[in-house]
Amino acid sequence: MDWLNELIWGKGIGHSILLMSFVIAAGIQLGKVKIFGVSLGVTFVLFVGIIMGHFGITIDPSVIHFFQEFGLILFVYSVGMQVGPGFFSSFKQGGVTLNMLACGIILLGVVTTVIIHFVTGIPMSTMVGILSGAVTNTPGLGAAQQAYSDMYGVADHTIATGYAVAYPLGVVGIILSTIIIRYAFKVSFQKENEQLEKEEAAHTHGAIPVSLIVKNPAVFGKSVGELSTLLEHREFVISRIWRDSDKKIDIVSSSTVLHENDKIFVITTETDAETLKTFIGEEINMERKQWIRMESQFINRRILITKPELNGKRLGDLQLRKLYGINITRVNRAGMDLVARPNLTLQVGDRVNVIGTEASVANVEKVLGNSMKRLNEPNLIAIFVGIGLGIILGSLPIWIPGIPQPLKLGLAGGPLVVSILISRFGYHYKLITYTTQSANFMLREIGITMFLACVGLGAGNGFVETIVNGGYAWIGYGFIITLLPLLIIGFIARKFCKINYFTLMGMIAGSTTDPPALAYSNATAGNDAPSVGYATVYPLSMFLRVVTAQLLILFFA
Repeated sequence: MDWLNELIWGKGIGHSILLMSFVIAAGIQLGKVKIFGVSLGVTFVLFVGIIMGHFGITIDPSVIHFFQEFGLILFVYSVGMQVGPGFFSSFKQGGVTLNMLACGIILLGVVTTVIIHFVTGIPMSTMVGILSGAVTNTPGLGAAQQAYSDMYGVADHTIATGYAVAYPLGVVGIILSTIIIRYAFKVSFQKENEQLEKEEAAHTHGAIPVSLIVKNPAVFGKSVGELSTLLEHREFVISRIWRDSDKKIDIVSSSTVLHENDKIFVITTETDAETLKTFIGEEINMERKQWIRMESQFINRRILITKPELNGKRLGDLQLRKLYGINITRVNRAGMDLVARPNLTLQVGDRVNVIGTEASVANVEKVLGNSMKRLNEPNLIAIFVGIGLGIILGSLPIWIPGIPQPLKLGLAGGPLVVSILISRFGYHYKLITYTTQSANFMLREIGITMFLACVGLGAGNGFVETIVNGGYAWIGYGFIITLLPLLIIGFIARKFCKINYFTLMGMIAGSTTDPPALAYSNATAGNDAPSVGYATVYPLSMFLRVVTAQLLILFFA
């Protein structure tokens, strides 16, 4: 039985992997248990690790350190790849207000943490752990541990202990704050839904189809190319034309000439639709399906861009309309329809809407790829190039006057910043950053579970003693850090900014990067407004949580 004893209590590779596997599997399973409809999810891996560490079942410290840091890198990099494409666009279309409110929540949380630190005398390293647990932000925990280790060359296990004791009530507090705001302002779900419908009607959401009849004499005899030049600052594509003279539908090219009473099918945005109606003619009641039914010689197909050499190329450079006699009207990217402008930069994973004959569309399909199998193959080069660059960036010292140690983005911040930039701008440098959602989620979950398991195993020894010897007060401090900023900013958002309650719920969940709170918000609202609010503030909030955790360590530890 020596082999079994070595496997359970030894220090070999088999022992380390077996223990990690058990902690992760047990934690994920227990995390599915719901209490009052709320579960801790994958975070329960941390508590299983703490229990195992408390009873002396642990891993060699150097092995723990490697798995912990590597897991953290995988996690934050995959998060950055997910949020990167929407990071900069989140500041558009009203997103500035939501992001500023989220920044207010983060700032108040930091201020509250500093005040408690000076009032109680609790070390700042411990307080940052409590802060990270109170706002359920695991990357912040990793960033704080990394910053402390860089400064002193040793780990501070009270960071993980503070995180662990504050986390459960952090989840509860975030949800509780939305409930308090709801009853304080006597929110009516019916009125909130009506407000959402009005906002939906007033804002632009991607590409829309419009059928027009040419009535403006200034347009008669003009080609589509000339019209595009006249309206160069407007986003539109004329897809098909119905000639009043021969009662026939044709695919439009840049040389197609417009005549009086011609009917045209246009893809544009809501913002530019009114301009086109005013300039070209009247809108007619002719839906997309009518155009398709009338033009039996043409087909409408969505083709997936999968050829790597097309990544970063402009749509107009391919000259598909000229070479194959087809028309591309829309490009779907990450669920959003974009107008197919000639200067639109293509990315692997885009779906383009192609109109043309069966033969011409088949030829275009060969040019663009349309191979789902090719997309399913992971682009590991971009991932590991990004991780390598992230580690280099995270290791660069940034000297700030008044701070004895240089600021470093670290193994959490560096890969996060690089992944955001690479996923947004990588196509400019021919980097294929497309990753399927399932692959990204798998990478993220492997990273976070490895990290949490190692943090728990490392912090388990002495955890109970710390709680008994005054650590129980940390739970209360964490609850204050959770609730106070959310209620203050929540009241400001509702009272003065007039933010829709469903959107506010998503903003609160996003500012704390808390999936359980988002799940509760979605279930309560019954619409996707909380998800939109969450996605709007999540990228910036995640970035600021990581940076502020490090700054608190550098300034006050």
